[in-house]
Amino acid sequence: MKLLLKNQRLRFVRNRTNRLIFDSRRKSAGTKSSAFDFPGHHNPMEDNELAATKTLDDLFLDTLKDIYFAEKQILRALPKMARAAQSEEGKAGFLQHRDETQGQIERLEQVFELLGKAARGKTCEAIQGIIAEGEEIMEEFKGSPALDAGLISSAQAVEHYEIARYGTLIEWAGQLGLADAVPLLQANLQEEEATDQKLTQLAKASANDKAKAKKSA
Repeated sequence: MKLLLKNQRLRFVRNRTNRLIFDSRRKSAGTKSSAFDFPGHHNPMEDNELAATKTLDDLFLDTLKDIYFAEKQILRALPKMARAAQSEEGKAGFLQHRDETQGQIERLEQVFELLGKAARGKTCEAIQGIIAEGEEIMEEFKGSPALDAGLISSAQAVEHYEIARYGTLIEWAGQLGLADAVPLLQANLQEEEATDQKLTQLAKASANDKAKAKKSA
């Protein structure tokens, strides 16, 4: 008990001393201090000030990093989906889109270059979740007649996310006067939309019918 009280007193004295030193330095600099200025305290006002300085340019770059990360994750996932697919059409479709995705990544890198920024992704939890759900389907429906329908559903969830992102980036690029970036982003969007349509056609043509449970006699 005595040791605990002694430690508490030492902490009080140390904190008090640090506070006095800090106040003395602030006074000598001719500035006022606040409770949040004390070392170890977080000042939420600083966060607000930083947020207030962010513009559409920052939002564009942030979203560009998001989709860049997403495309790289998708590039890794597509070969797995191709191997898991049961139909030859499904396998070929996933591999074709893998090649398209590589081209999309290269276009995004050109957009980064136009901005004078290094091509760097930002972790996208949304695409990670969508891909994880696709992996669950591959595991849970492996060998079942519903597998291809599930893979197509997962792939379309990916496509819809990408379509939304590219649509937003194209609009913002126009607002920001990034004329050279617009056609690059539009090319990616057109490929995503075409892939989504192909997946719908494949689902309707065979995968959905195959997935239906057989009626008992």
